[in-house]
Amino acid sequence: MKQKNSYILAIESSCDDTSAAVLKNKKVLSNVVATQKIHEEYGGVVPELASRAHQQNIVPVVHQALVKANIDKKDISAIAFTRGPGLMGSLLVGTSFAKSLALGLNVPLIEVNHMQAHILAHFIEDEDEGIGRDEEIGRDEGIGRQQGSKGRKGKNEDSSVPEFPFLALTISGGHTQIVLVKHHFDMEILGETLDDAVGEAFDKSAKIMGLPYPGGPLVDRYAQEGNPDAFPFPKPKVDGLNFSFSGLKTSILYFIQRETAKNPDFVTENLKDICASIQKTIVGILMDKLKKASKQTGITRIAIGGGVSANSSIRMALKQAEKKRGWTTYVPKFEYCTDNAAMIGIVGYLKYQEGLFANQAVTAKARYGIGSH
Repeated sequence: MKQKNSYILAIESSCDDTSAAVLKNKKVLSNVVATQKIHEEYGGVVPELASRAHQQNIVPVVHQALVKANIDKKDISAIAFTRGPGLMGSLLVGTSFAKSLALGLNVPLIEVNHMQAHILAHFIEDEDEGIGRDEEIGRDEGIGRQQGSKGRKGKNEDSSVPEFPFLALTISGGHTQIVLVKHHFDMEILGETLDDAVGEAFDKSAKIMGLPYPGGPLVDRYAQEGNPDAFPFPKPKVDGLNFSFSGLKTSILYFIQRETAKNPDFVTENLKDICASIQKTIVGILMDKLKKASKQTGITRIAIGGGVSANSSIRMALKQAEKKRGWTTYVPKFEYCTDNAAMIGIVGYLKYQEGLFANQAVTAKARYGIGSH
């Protein structure tokens, strides 16, 4: 089954972004994403609306990915798709499309765990460093954007990929995990959130302050101009390497309610300082657990992945730990942080090389453990 060059068509539809990518071996030839702006009206992702938008987007997005990669359908070696975890309705769209296309083209079908893909995105090799990140070729219910390669890695930006074993902190709107990565498909969760994910903590804090959805990036933006020591918030005491953010969210809610009762303009007048203080607390929680995990395992190779890994303070904290603790850190480029098909494609390529294929009986799984192959 192995050949000199393999072309993997990858499809990602786990939440509210429809994405398709083409990889030539480990290199990304195209990575197209269609975003769904409609959810901003509701302050969060509406699953039914997400599913309908995926149905509208998936054909033009896949078409654009093939066009951008300058290949024909007959050149595709295999089709990789996100099986889970995610929203069931959204996953069904991508799964059904991938199965049908693989059957029609008579090529192998490869299922991918979304969270594994966030970690293995570090193994991507970029085809063209000159591709622009935000080349708009459509929006929302139309065609997506071509994502390129601008972004930052750790001090290993020029030295390829993490060596095994390494620790991975996966941080997103739905997950917060510390994972021991022994090999591409040998992963063990050492700690995870017991309630809210870190992305939820950012978004819900933003909502409490009256910021629009998605609020996490706005908190990060305002925090860069604020005083992180202006308002201290408590850190939850959780055993082991697990996380908890629900208590922090509640303390932020009570704090805002208390202060706005005294001064209705409190949030407006102190927005930057509040955001900086919240961000410092959340990043501190993450880094405390990561330091503990490194100490317990003796592993100093640290990677991060997931949408929240685009946060500037988290990246800065990793850089500081790299110098202070002698860590080797791996920070994904910005376009591989949020949901995208390129990361699905790299997992597809690695599985293709090992002959790990799915059959037509495969179904989407809303809950899908990171240790699943």
